[in-house]
Amino acid sequence: MKQIIFLDIDGTLTEAGSNVPPESALRAIHKAQKRGHYVFLCTGRNYEMLRSLLAYGFDGMIASAGGYVECRGELIYDCPMTEKQKKTALEVLERNGVFCTVECRDGSYVDESFKLFLRENIDKGRNRELLAWREQVEKSLNILPMSQYRGQPVYKIVTMSALESQLEEPVRVLEQDFALCIQNRNQYGFINAEFVNRSFDKGRAVKRVCEHLGIPVENSIAIGDSMNDKEMLLTAGRGICMANGSEEIKKLADEVCPSVREDGIWHAFQKHHLL
Repeated sequence: MKQIIFLDIDGTLTEAGSNVPPESALRAIHKAQKRGHYVFLCTGRNYEMLRSLLAYGFDGMIASAGGYVECRGELIYDCPMTEKQKKTALEVLERNGVFCTVECRDGSYVDESFKLFLRENIDKGRNRELLAWREQVEKSLNILPMSQYRGQPVYKIVTMSALESQLEEPVRVLEQDFALCIQNRNQYGFINAEFVNRSFDKGRAVKRVCEHLGIPVENSIAIGDSMNDKEMLLTAGRGICMANGSEEIKKLADEVCPSVREDGIWHAFQKHHLL
């Protein structure tokens, strides 16, 4: 019986911000494919951010949290924001002092004022560490400054804010078209969140891929680690959370596998006889 396996990237296939999966995960993926199973990336990352991972031979991808879907080289879904949606979202976020990264198909562009704010407040809290972390992530994922943005279609807006109250007006203004997913209050004290178009999510993307390949959704497995994997894990026939995942998503998953540092993908594939 053919299965489709959907893998989140950050915190699942790789450590967060990395583009290099553990060797055990790659062996598991290739063994499963040799047995006739399909393996897809299913991520909040845009196409550009995951491009280097495609060299490992996946059968397709769900990018931008479901806004862009390819199956065996064929584009089967493409849903960027409208210009009106983008303009409204960026205006209300800026008005509330929320720092933004806009994610397009072929690039991501970050508000330079976030790092400027950190530099101006370098000795407060853990801003020095956060600045170093941001610079490392932007380099590894090739995130560019907003000054280089040239109006390309936007699929998703990622935000960083110091206070939840800064998100109150944006949620009111945008709630008809966008769902807010608060990833976490990160270790540096900032709230990391995403505004995702209500026209799609990872769960509906899983259904699109299954329908396209003619495989029942019950014959699918999804593996993730955070709240932006919620719909994917609830839609697939079996939802698996990494041991390093959030406690909230563990409660929603069917089971928990070892962490990304403990060969979690390999153990999950082995347990479900995919190898």
